[in-house]
This record gives sequence, structure tokens and C-alpha cells, in this order.
Amino acid sequence: MRIVVFCHSLMSDWNHGNAHFLRGVVAELLDRGHEVRVFEPLDGWSRASLVVDQGADVIDEVYRVFPSLRSTSYDPREPDVPAMTDGADLVLVHEWNEPSLVAAVGAHRAAGGYRLLFHDTHHRAVTAPEEMARFDLRHYDGVLAFGRVLRDLYLKRGWTGQAWTWHEAADTRHFHPVEGLGRRGDLVWIGNWGDGERTAELHEFLLEPVTRLGLTARVHGVRYPDSAKKALTAAGIRYGGWVANHRVPATFGSYAVTVHVPRKAYVTALPGIPTIRPFEALACGIPLVSAPWDDVEGLFAPGVNYLVARDGAAMQRHLTDVLHDPALAQSLREHGLAAIAAGHTCAHRVNELLEVAGELGLKTGTTA
Repeated sequence: MRIVVFCHSLMSDWNHGNAHFLRGVVAELLDRGHEVRVFEPLDGWSRASLVVDQGADVIDEVYRVFPSLRSTSYDPREPDVPAMTDGADLVLVHEWNEPSLVAAVGAHRAAGGYRLLFHDTHHRAVTAPEEMARFDLRHYDGVLAFGRVLRDLYLKRGWTGQAWTWHEAADTRHFHPVEGLGRRGDLVWIGNWGDGERTAELHEFLLEPVTRLGLTARVHGVRYPDSAKKALTAAGIRYGGWVANHRVPATFGSYAVTVHVPRKAYVTALPGIPTIRPFEALACGIPLVSAPWDDVEGLFAPGVNYLVARDGAAMQRHLTDVLHDPALAQSLREHGLAAIAAGHTCAHRVNELLEVAGELGLKTGTTA
């Protein structure tokens, strides 16, 4: 098939975790012989912020690490949708695009010629429904939502007539165990501070346990306010700033354990959506201890693939157990890796995408 993807950025993952999954999906599609074209806006916010933060050479490194992946920049003020979608069989438009672009692609799709899907990987449908209501999806064939509860919400509100659950997953081309690096510390956490969406949770499930246990810990991420950096310092945690996502496996390989601290929306309003970080951590074979989230879709086996800490005290106990019980740590590694291999790689998600395309009448070839 000829597939076109409109996203905020394929080449920058600076405060843009969607790039992780999109890279894996595009690479998998290319490996299977599909033709894929990716378009991102000229001077998109993530890419521009990355260059300011790290310098222009960082984009060249992304090209070296992902030699098969390329994107074409376009002027968002004058998108040439007919040219960009010429010859396409399937077009995916990610939710981190301007409403004007979403509407322009939909208007062009109204004349027929390809199947068109909207891809949502955010909590705004719950936390900021007025923002999502700006997207004109009248001419879209349906929505790919990264959780069942979000899929059902699109249908309930009448934003679309068809919707499918399409969780994120690990790109196992890059996310796998990296051995022999030597131990740099006890615990590492990779994630952004969260714009106030999990500040209390980060204190309870990360900063306070590290302090009380006296762990050697490091945190990576961007958009940390001064108050957050001061809190990390007070907790004895080193702040490492941005880390390229393709370097995360080596980072995980240098520490004994990591944690998952979901944002409030994924705990209270969007159960069943873990976001991409737990998939990637498990794929790298690092033991994972998670703050509470409700795995209503049964993606994993809590207590087997990872441990769940219901409060800060439980987090301390679990971290202590993992750090001092080699058999437990090894069991979590093995079962975490097995869970990813069984159903949560980008290859699995491409199979699901091709099944949806088949339902829409496209000839997709065989799934892997």
C-alpha cells in the first residue's frame, strides 16, 4: 500500500513521545514493502525546541540512527494536500496537528480516492474536550484511539462513526536489553514533569521513596520548572535533562529499576491506557514498579510483568525488594520481556492497522 502520515514530528521526540511509536510503525511498514511518506510542519514546536536545547547536529544523529526514516516538511499555512496525498491508499492524521490541517485533509478526502483515519494518543478528549471538538472529522473513515475507553468516548460523543482501539507499543528494533554497561545507580526515571498533572504523585512515588531509601537515582526529561529541579536536588536525585529516545535502552541498562508514574487523567478518567513508557521499559528488560493505574484491558499481568505500588510506602517496599532480591528482579525482567514479545511490539500494532485497513476495503497483503 501507499500510506501517508501527517504528524507533528517524526524526527524530534523532544516533549513528543508520539514520535517513539510512529517511528516504529513507519519502520515496520517499510520493512514489509509498503510505501510510506511522512509529513510534518515546517519549524514544528518539538523540533524547534530540540534544536534550541541540543543544537542542530542532534537531527543529524536521528538520521544516522534511523536511516530508513525520513519526513518532508510543509508550510502549515499553505499545505498542498492534493500533492501530499497523491496516489495514497491510506492516510493517517495524528491528533497533534492543527485543526486547519485536519480539516483540509478531510475536505480533500470527501472527493474519495483513499481511506482516512484520525490517530489520537492524548487525554485531551477527557481533559479538554473543547479542543478536540475543533477537529472536523466528518469525512474521516474512523479513529484509531490508544485505549478502549477513548475509543468509546469518540463513539459516544458522535465525533466519529467508527473507532478502533490501537494502543502504543515498543519499537523492539531499538528497545531491547543492553547488557554489560556497568551499574551507574539504583533507579532511573525517564519522563517529563507533567505540567502539574502528576506533581503530587511524583513526590509520593519517586522523590520520597528515593530519599527515604537513600538510593542513587537519576531523572531525565524536559520542561522541568525550577521548583521541580530544586525538589530533585533536595531528594538527592540527579537531573539529566533530555535524553534521545534511541539512547534510552542503554540508560535503562545502567540502572537496576525504574518506575512508572502515570498522569492523573490516565488514572481517573482513562483507565487501561499505560502510555508508551511502560512498554519501552519492559522491552528493555528493566524491572518496573508502577504507581496505581487500572489495566482494565488486561494488557499485562500486574505482579508478574511489573509490580504495583498502591501508595508511597508500598513503593518503598517494592523498590527494596527488587534491589535486594536478584531472583525477583530476574523474574520481572523475563516476564516483562515475554509480555512485550507476545503482543506489544510495533509489529503487532502494524498487524492491527492492516486489519483495520482491510475492514475499510483496502488490499493490504499479509500480516506478520
